[in-house]
Amino acid sequence: MEDWTSNPMNAVTVGIALFAIVLFIWIAVLGGRLKKLRKQYTAVMGNTGVTNMEDVIVELKQGLAEQQQANTELKAQLIEMQSTVTKQKGKVGVIRYNAFAEQGSDLSFSIAIINDEKDGAVFSGIHSRENTYVYAKPLEKGQSVYPLTPEEHKAILEAK
Repeated sequence: MEDWTSNPMNAVTVGIALFAIVLFIWIAVLGGRLKKLRKQYTAVMGNTGVTNMEDVIVELKQGLAEQQQANTELKAQLIEMQSTVTKQKGKVGVIRYNAFAEQGSDLSFSIAIINDEKDGAVFSGIHSRENTYVYAKPLEKGQSVYPLTPEEHKAILEAK
């Protein structure tokens, strides 16, 4: 019986078989890498139905530009709202007092309605037995062109 190593065709056949096995292993490794790459591609592309990466990038860039424009508009609105809020006259201080010590009780009052910059108005009601007189004085930065009473100053300080 003849040894298989003595025939040169047997050595070539074994070499080709080993080469085929190596190629098969290499193809399997490349197939795994391709599967991983396809999964990443599908994750990036999503369900857009677009097969061209350039179209997706252009679409993303346009979306980003729209978001930046909307963000700029919102910032401008926020600045406008903040400046409007500080000008709103929402701070109120109320002081009740007895304007005439010899009669009645604390039926007179001073009400200050101001904003953060202490602009607004102060209203005072002086109650006597027969009548109540109401006065209004404009305020700018906590001061008025008309003289302010101590009770009106207290009302302005109380308005926080």
